[in-house]
Amino acid sequence: MPDTQLREVRQPKAHDSAIKQITGEARYIDDQREPAGLLHCYPGKASIASGKVVAMDLSAVAAAPGVVSLIKVADIPGKNDCSPIFGDDPIISEGQITFHGQVIFAVLAETRDQARWAAQLAKVEYEEEKAFISVEQANSNDSTVLPDYQMGRGDVVVDLAKASNRLQGHLEIGGQDHFYLEGHVSMVEPGEDGDMLVHCSTQHPTEAQHQVADCLGVPHHAVEVRIRRMGGGFGGKESQSGQWACLAAIGAKMTGHPVKIRLDRDDDMILTGKRHEFEASYDVGFDNQGRIEAIDLTLLGRCGHSADLSGAICDRAMMHSDNAYFLPSVAIHSRRLRTHTVSNTAFRGFGGPQGVLSIERVMDHIASSLGIDALEVRKVNLYGDEGRNTTPYEMEVFDNIAPELIEQLEASSNYQNRRAEVVEFNRKNKYLKKGLSLTPVKFGISFTATHMNQAGALVHVYGDGSIGLNHGGTEMGQGLYVKVAQVVADSFGIDLERVKITSTTTAKVPNTSPTAASSGADLNGMAAKIAADEIRGRLAEFAAGLFQASKDDVRFENNEVVVGTERLDFTDLVKKAIFARVSLSSTGYYKTPEIQWDVATGTGKPFFYFAYGAAVSEVTIDCFTGEYKVDRVDILHDVGHSLNPAIDKGQIEGGFIQGMGWLTTEELKWDDKGRLRTHAPSTYKIPTATDTPDVFNVDLFKGDGNRAETIYRSKAVGEPPLMLGIAVFSALTNAVVNATGRMPKLNAPATPEAVLLALRDGDYLV
Repeated sequence: MPDTQLREVRQPKAHDSAIKQITGEARYIDDQREPAGLLHCYPGKASIASGKVVAMDLSAVAAAPGVVSLIKVADIPGKNDCSPIFGDDPIISEGQITFHGQVIFAVLAETRDQARWAAQLAKVEYEEEKAFISVEQANSNDSTVLPDYQMGRGDVVVDLAKASNRLQGHLEIGGQDHFYLEGHVSMVEPGEDGDMLVHCSTQHPTEAQHQVADCLGVPHHAVEVRIRRMGGGFGGKESQSGQWACLAAIGAKMTGHPVKIRLDRDDDMILTGKRHEFEASYDVGFDNQGRIEAIDLTLLGRCGHSADLSGAICDRAMMHSDNAYFLPSVAIHSRRLRTHTVSNTAFRGFGGPQGVLSIERVMDHIASSLGIDALEVRKVNLYGDEGRNTTPYEMEVFDNIAPELIEQLEASSNYQNRRAEVVEFNRKNKYLKKGLSLTPVKFGISFTATHMNQAGALVHVYGDGSIGLNHGGTEMGQGLYVKVAQVVADSFGIDLERVKITSTTTAKVPNTSPTAASSGADLNGMAAKIAADEIRGRLAEFAAGLFQASKDDVRFENNEVVVGTERLDFTDLVKKAIFARVSLSSTGYYKTPEIQWDVATGTGKPFFYFAYGAAVSEVTIDCFTGEYKVDRVDILHDVGHSLNPAIDKGQIEGGFIQGMGWLTTEELKWDDKGRLRTHAPSTYKIPTATDTPDVFNVDLFKGDGNRAETIYRSKAVGEPPLMLGIAVFSALTNAVVNATGRMPKLNAPATPEAVLLALRDGDYLV
């Protein structure tokens, strides 16, 4: 459809659930009316991190008030596995304990409180074994969950030896809890013939369907997974929602009752995975302008007790370790470490943020060593023309707008004048120091597992001219549903309000990929458009016959069908088409073209395109306490031709704040027994509204749209903005450099305590 005919796409439409969410009318799984006879499930948890269950006495649990039944590993009729890939994640432990809190049984009771209190009555004896908790422990003991991997080009050893300047460094990168508003929750209703209806808060209904069917030993068609909306996901509900759906389904199979399981905040944080912690070590050679000549980078990823999605996550960290920079001679090594902690999983950015942060630390370190502005180092290393436009995995950066975007932001944020003001402020103030940083983002869009880049949709046109829309994407607050509805509305030239968005269900669109990798609108929007355009084509052909015209002369606009000078209300055309026996239902299928990846060589084109952005952050630190304030943030972000500017700006703002939280306040702590000590808002600090910078300027980059053929030339916006928060971490680093005159040992998250220690390490106020 020509852009001139668009009425809904590219308009700043409100989120389809916004009003319902504000008024409390939006229904989540725990808001649904509970069916008669509902039982509540609660997991019994291991109290050690590593070892074996020697004996387990559940008699007191079974005899507790309200308890109807217990679920033990022997009660699982099918496969005891809820892993997404490798078959190494049991629904219930078979006796071997691999992390503190692992599920060892479950209680079914009449109320949730009864189930919870009964679970505490279990008497369990263990044979405790040595546990590896930290990255250092796992690495030194060669404890890996997946094989090591590497990629790169050139003779790095020789090129490092020839480099004009050389630096080594180390950066510890903390994890992050998803801290969605709605924790994991599933409700399962048994039906006829062993069928199960599963209401599951999941980003991946198909995977949950498969896991439930497999654990029950039934065909996939016997299980329907349905989800209208999630109260947040961020990747935490991509692979790890299945375990809870499986427990509820097993309980429903055992008892014939509907069963619900809902994790509270503490249990959710203890029992589910997080962003991978990383340690990055680098050896970099560079010239006197800061241009990198060679780099050797090692990334150690803390995967937890099972593989989960760690292979792809660690791969993506490697693929994004270049960020927006050309690395002529490069070796990137990855270790996927097994620790006796909960299995880490997908989180917004999927390993990319850890890779980007690593190379940005390198840029700051180079700038500090040369005594020049880090922005100059960044600009001299950007991807450029032929000869400087291929990634370490040999993909051409064909759509590089980073230099232009950075130039625009440098001007609009008044960067150079503000840098001079920062220098003057620091000269006048001994104990307050400012830092300023501009950092870019280049983020590849597509699932790195090629087969996952596909989507389906189902569109119905009803007799009154209203539209029913279903697709495989899930809504977790990001605005996917309204974007896809806008696309469908414009296919028929009708108002958005005439498109009914229905719950995602495996019964309508099968075999879908998760809503992840920032590909929700790219994949599902295109699939829905294909389905809608098929029906539109049938209607156009029918309308052409009515008016003795060419099909190409038929236009759909303003809720009408226009053929030359003739106009017909869209609803009237639909009614006529039904009487003429024209099919008004269609499926749509889309798969991302042109992508491929060779695991053996570490080369290929894993991404359909790149999304770009940049942020300028200004901070002030108190050198007595390490406390700081983010004074101002300016963001310019590339979304191609936006499908919905209001939704996209909201995603950029939220992504930045979440990224800032990851790198400044959100700190995960385990003790030496493997117990998570930061499992509630009292000890784990996410950013709040008061942490929003006083000056917060967010603009969309106005370019020529996506050079790749995406839905209306838009670009993904889910994950890339999170990495804009790296500008805050870099600005804090710059502030400490300004105070101490040297590169600090500042790890992430840069809490006030960490900033204070970095100042002391730099001999400031010692």
